[in-house]
Amino acid sequence: MELDLAGAELKAVLNRLRRAQGQITGVIRMIEEGRDCEEVVTQLAAASRALDRAGFAIIATGLQRCLTDIEGGVSSDEGREETRARLEKLFLSLA
Repeated sequence: MELDLAGAELKAVLNRLRRAQGQITGVIRMIEEGRDCEEVVTQLAAASRALDRAGFAIIATGLQRCLTDIEGGVSSDEGREETRARLEKLFLSLA
């Protein structure tokens, strides 16, 4: 399955990933500076949530596309089941 996000969806996912990248950079800097453990963990949790949200947005787009394909009769029963299993595996990898 290819990653095919529309303009607004792509921008939102990229923004979330950039935010997580900045937060991770900040966490590294905080650790190097010997900052308070609670502050580090708070920032790490924020980065984790940003990554999770980006992943869920990508999966939601895949689910939407699959539903559209199924409704349009594009996918066979076997193809739908394979796609469902793959999406389920991806979703669970983020849970």
